[in-house]
Amino acid sequence: MAIDQELKNPWIRGLRSGLDTIWELAKVVIPLTVVISVLKETGWLGLLAVKMEPLMSLLGLPGEAALALVVGYFVNIYSAIAVILAIDLTARQVTVLAVMITICHGIFLESAITRKTGVKAWPLAIMRVGVSILAGLGVNWLY
Repeated sequence: MAIDQELKNPWIRGLRSGLDTIWELAKVVIPLTVVISVLKETGWLGLLAVKMEPLMSLLGLPGEAALALVVGYFVNIYSAIAVILAIDLTARQVTVLAVMITICHGIFLESAITRKTGVKAWPLAIMRVGVSILAGLGVNWLY
């Protein structure tokens, strides 16, 4: 009888932990998906896309992808995923964004953490953005 309880408890804890994680992600992904959909339907996303198209095309990305980069750079990876899901992208474009956002994400939060280690945050943040852009250019070129 005690063995059954020992086997059940990790499964129950794992299930609870998994559901908590799903809930935390849903609190970010669902609202952002709605916001992106509203921006798309009202034409604001199209306006942003037109303005950003020249820069984003260097990375092989449509103008709308600028929103995913900004959200990824300044909020977090999960928020960027929500934006990526809401716009139509090819596998190549998703790969370019994924590489860029993996290198540089959550700048404000990570800059605060970096400062606590004694490292100057702004030079590191600028370097991360720069390396991210260079990597995006490289992946776009190689893909």
